[in-house]
This record gives sequence, structure tokens and C-alpha cells, in this order.
Amino acid sequence: MCLIVFAWRPSHAQPLILAANRDEFYARPTLPLAQWEDAPQVYAGRDLEAGGTWLGINADGRFAALTNIREPGKPPGRRSRGDLVARFLTSDVFMDEYLSEIATRSSEYGGFNLLVGDRQQLHFLNGNDPIPRRLEAGVYGVSNAGIDTPWPKLVKAKAALSEHLENPDPEALFGFLTDHAPAPEAELPSTGVGLATEKLLSSVFIASPNYGTRASTVLLVNADGSRRLIERSFGPYGGRLGEVDLQV
Repeated sequence: MCLIVFAWRPSHAQPLILAANRDEFYARPTLPLAQWEDAPQVYAGRDLEAGGTWLGINADGRFAALTNIREPGKPPGRRSRGDLVARFLTSDVFMDEYLSEIATRSSEYGGFNLLVGDRQQLHFLNGNDPIPRRLEAGVYGVSNAGIDTPWPKLVKAKAALSEHLENPDPEALFGFLTDHAPAPEAELPSTGVGLATEKLLSSVFIASPNYGTRASTVLLVNADGSRRLIERSFGPYGGRLGEVDLQV
């Protein structure tokens, strides 16, 4: 997952509104959003290479999602980052305890941003600055740096989300998730991947022959416990593959 924007409003009738894109190589085998056969309480897509996931919910009201941190040249971690989401969704450990335990061994993973929560609280952990943080009400975004790092696509997506908080229609949220426009060169971050790649990665929705947005996801959480989780999947050049719409 490479872009997540979300409105966290714990006292609102709709505490969490989230829109996210998962960017990955198209060749990496993946299952779309579904109830897991080996863990029926979990609803998420699945990375078939390592067994984890990038975003999901469970039947007990838990939610988790992550992005990686862009660190070219850094060796991969010993453990898959997708395990961080999967382990939380399959456990009943308190959120603060879970993140404190992860913080003590964050070096086992590549750089990551991890969100975990339910209807009452939402917590965040950056693997490179492993001090868990409980989030206050607000509109947030995270891509491949720290939370709210003002990369152009993150600023654009947060602003778009903010425009739809009164009536968070899924089609409108998916609409800004499919923005293919790259950022102007003068506004590109410098993360060590070269100008051409920085430009490719600067759009909200990434499309190319080999790497791009594999899934767009909208999550709507209501105070009464009901949730709607919608995922649209894509292939090379952004070709639409399918949609799953779950109400749990």
C-alpha cells in the first residue's frame, strides 16, 4: 500500500473514512479482497508471495493498513511487512501492546507505516521512528515517507478527501484515487530513485507496464459497528480487473 488518506472522527456517526491505493509490481501474485479461509474473521486481500496483507478488517471491528517507506538501496527486512497487518487482524492483543511489541523489533522489517484501530481509537507507528502514537481526530495521509509528509500526491488526495466528508460517496472517493496526473517536476520529492521514476510515482494512481496501482480501496466505518469495504483491482497500464464490495 503506497497511499492512504483518512478522516478520523471518533465522536462522529461515521468515525473512519479511508481511501487508499496499493502500488506493487504486477507480477507479484495477489488475491483480491475476500474472507480468509484459514482465518474466517479476516476480510482482506492477500499477498500470495509472503502470506500477509496491506489492508483489512476483522469481524471484531479491528482495522489495519500499512505503507512501505521508500528507501532505495536498503536491504529488505527479514520479515514481510504484510505480516504486521495480518498478525493484528488475527489477534486480540490490545492495540498499544501490539505496537509496543512491534516497535521493539521494527528493524526486522523494511521501513513501514502502520495503522491499527477500531471504532474508538486509531494508532500509528513508523518503523524508522518506533514510538507508537495515538491519533487525535483529524484528516491524515501517509504515503512512502512519514505521516503527513507533504508530497504532492498526498496533499492532493487529502484535499480531495476533505471535500467529501459530509457525503462520502464511494464513487467520489474512487474518483480521486484514479488521478493519473504526475506532479510538476519542481514539486517532486528527492528519494534517490531518479527523476523519471520520481515522476512516475508522483501521481495518485500509478500505471505502467510493470509496476503500478494494483488495488484501490474505500473503507467506511459507522459508529453502530457496520462497515463497508470496497476494493477495485487493476493490472498493467491501469486496466480494470474487478471489484469486491463487502458490508460487514
